[in-house]
Amino acid sequence: MSSQDILQSVSTLASYNVLLQVMFRVLTFLLNAFTLRFVSKELIGVVNVRLTLLYSTLVFLSREAFRRACLSGQSGKNHSWRPVINLLWMTVPLGVLWAVLLSYVWLWLLEVPDAHTVPYYSPAVVLFALSGVQELLAEPLWVLAQAHMFIRLKVVAESLAMIAKCSITVVLVVFSREWGLYIFSAAHLVYTGILVLCYAVYFIHFLGSKEAARNSFPLRRVRDLLPRRQYGEPLVDRNLARLTWSFFKQSFLKQILTEGERYVMTFLNVLSFGDQGVYDIVNNLGSMVARFIFLPIEESFYIFFAKVLERGRNVKSQKQDEVAIVAEVLECLLKLVLVIGLIITVFGYAYSHLALDIYGGSLLSSGSGPSLLQCYSCYVLLLAVNGVTECFVFAVMSQEEVDKYNFIMLALSVSFLFLSYVLTSWAGSVGFILANCLNMGLRILHSLLYIHRYFQLSRWEPLRGLLPSPLILLALGVSGVVTAVSEAFFCCDSHLLLRLVHIGVGAICLLGVVVAVLLTETKLVQFVSTQLLPRFRKKRT
Repeated sequence: MSSQDILQSVSTLASYNVLLQVMFRVLTFLLNAFTLRFVSKELIGVVNVRLTLLYSTLVFLSREAFRRACLSGQSGKNHSWRPVINLLWMTVPLGVLWAVLLSYVWLWLLEVPDAHTVPYYSPAVVLFALSGVQELLAEPLWVLAQAHMFIRLKVVAESLAMIAKCSITVVLVVFSREWGLYIFSAAHLVYTGILVLCYAVYFIHFLGSKEAARNSFPLRRVRDLLPRRQYGEPLVDRNLARLTWSFFKQSFLKQILTEGERYVMTFLNVLSFGDQGVYDIVNNLGSMVARFIFLPIEESFYIFFAKVLERGRNVKSQKQDEVAIVAEVLECLLKLVLVIGLIITVFGYAYSHLALDIYGGSLLSSGSGPSLLQCYSCYVLLLAVNGVTECFVFAVMSQEEVDKYNFIMLALSVSFLFLSYVLTSWAGSVGFILANCLNMGLRILHSLLYIHRYFQLSRWEPLRGLLPSPLILLALGVSGVVTAVSEAFFCCDSHLLLRLVHIGVGAICLLGVVVAVLLTETKLVQFVSTQLLPRFRKKRT
């Protein structure tokens, strides 16, 4: 397979992965909205935080290092797969070991939920651990599929598994809600079981077929998928085993930093199970805005910055006409995400209560949910600015600067865990968002200083994009006051007409902000209409 073919296949795989993530988040969003009507927030908290953390920790520590090592430089044709497959099957006994250790911790060392509020906790722990081990049975097949670019297999398998999981959850929640955690345990077991079944059925039919022979697939029989010693070859590749061990040591830190909030919640008991459930739902609800609006912008323009500018060279060493284009694009992007972030922050304050009431009923809107979502609306503004500033910084940094920044990120991540514990002890679940805001603010400060130093020897000032026009600030200020008054008078009792009035007031205020943007930010409007929208139309087609 040529480099161009690999690039095309990887690009296709990346596109499908994005679509899968969008589908999973939408399905999870709808599933949570439905189940909230039937189960307690305590049960949601145990499932979405405690049990999901058990599953993700088990699976990640059992397979991540093997995946990264076995997919490093594998051509799929010129390499002997026998030692690789033998090594990959070690994920199963390792998973069993982690399942036993983590189940012991989850059952005997952590706080056990009240049996009346959250029934069947102990069996659920065992079943979630079992589902993790069950998923590891497909690991050799998954790596083979990834290495040989079997794109549709992953899409079909994960889509079928997710649809089955959601369907079983909905049916059991409606007709057998007294089963408690058995509902979600059974759904998760079905999810991992269908994943394994899809991969197994595919390879059973694929091996020995004409298509496999045409593509020179390195394995010919089903028994080649099982671990065994082959004459003249080592049982496992020692270099690959050493590489796996190196990745394995890194995986501990990566997992802690990735799931930091959940570990703090689980091991330090800073929040009740109900508050954990509300926080997890609000966090997922708020992050959808960032993923669907800001992430596509960051991914697209990172490529633009990286291609136009040469990494590691200062602004004077770059082509000046290209620097001018980059500076203008960066300024417009900063202005765009700033305006969107400010709109979300201003309107999020007055409409968080209504949004949560519509989404989850009184279960979410009666407690700390509205204040959580209001704070998260402010955090979205920081997410927006950080995404654009970091995508530029990472595109132009030299390798040495990237290595230094990795240490900064490590220090920020450790400080985030500490701040999370301190602030949640003081402010409850809002403390997690405050810790995120402080962490994101420090990252933005680093990026702004870097961008300022980068352009200080030139005549361009792209950071002016962070200064919206006075008319926009006035429109946002007036909108914030008007919508807050509207919320106080019209929201959020059960009267539908009053809710519609509150929504109408917000729509009129939003229209006023949009008009202010159209009148004062003509450069931004032109950029969106001529550059941004055509770019995303091409991506869809």
